[in-house]
Amino acid sequence: MIYLDNSATTFPKPLSVVQAMNEATRYFGANPGRGGYALAIRASEEMYKSRRVLAEFFNTQSEENVVFTLNCTQAINMVLKGFLKSGDHVVVSCLEHNAVMRPLKVLESKGISYTVADIVPYNNDETMNNFRKAINIHTKLFVCTHASNVLGYRMPIERLTAMAHQYGIMMLVDAAQSAGVFSIDILDSGIDFLCGAGHKGLYGTMGVGFLITDKSELLETIIEGGTGSNSISFEQPNIMPDKFESGTPNLAGVVALRYGVQFVKSKETERIYNHEFNLINSLYNNLSKNPKIRLYTPPLEYGKIAPVLSFNINGYDSETVAEILSKNNIAVRAGLHCAPLAHKFIETEKTGTVRISPSVFTTQKEIMYLERVISKI
Repeated sequence: MIYLDNSATTFPKPLSVVQAMNEATRYFGANPGRGGYALAIRASEEMYKSRRVLAEFFNTQSEENVVFTLNCTQAINMVLKGFLKSGDHVVVSCLEHNAVMRPLKVLESKGISYTVADIVPYNNDETMNNFRKAINIHTKLFVCTHASNVLGYRMPIERLTAMAHQYGIMMLVDAAQSAGVFSIDILDSGIDFLCGAGHKGLYGTMGVGFLITDKSELLETIIEGGTGSNSISFEQPNIMPDKFESGTPNLAGVVALRYGVQFVKSKETERIYNHEFNLINSLYNNLSKNPKIRLYTPPLEYGKIAPVLSFNINGYDSETVAEILSKNNIAVRAGLHCAPLAHKFIETEKTGTVRISPSVFTTQKEIMYLERVISKI
């Protein structure tokens, strides 16, 4: 099978990740932080090692700033519901995933409002102006995807963070599509809340995400429970990361994520991006020659777009195209990709799109085969 749905979950996984998952399940099977015997201590050490690797990879001041979650969606919910209060206002981009929009819709009933700021492809100045125009005296938070899971557009998160801070606004970055594809430096950029997925560009397994922040004092908890610390008290601990890590963690997934990050470091983020961009750019250039194929982005610009391509074929709905590709042993995603805002932006909310997203393991030969099958359709 030619797997081209890596924006949803990368596959295959590096051998080191598979082995780490297996070894953690076999040998680190105790609860971290819940016992003083050797196996529990080893489990705690493995959690710490993973926390440290992520802290170094994203350049945050302390490994204690790294909170492991179920996924990126949970991390986003923790910030939105833990930070915002009645009367607060949020500015989001027009490309946000439902991981952002559905929590905000729930929060509307609690007196929290939001404004959608349109992005201008490849024009960061105009995108910045649109965010600035959306600010009001109640704005407390910018929420912005780093890279669109539908169109790939890379947002100027460093500039947006700087502008937000000028107005006393906090910045939440959804790095589900960008972590491992673009470099992210928290200390340099000043991002307040970085939310990410472990199973995409970091090549970890499903069931692990993360929130990285040094602003934990600004967040109320949305989940409370056992942490293994100060167990005599009914009060939730305020220390990091215990404050946000109630319940038994996915230790095997956390360990596997560490090996995924190390895999990305060994391959180098820039080299991974270069490989994936070249594949998607060659696909774009070939598809753009066919008048029956509709593309939704201008010619791709290196560094300004993630390796994601959405398209449709005249006379076919996106699901039908995906079904034909599947019969030819090609796995792609069709539909709305859980991002209706982005589809409204490109006017495909009724049709969806076919999405192609390669990985470090995708080859040019596979892309050429995809092109031949699309040409036959």
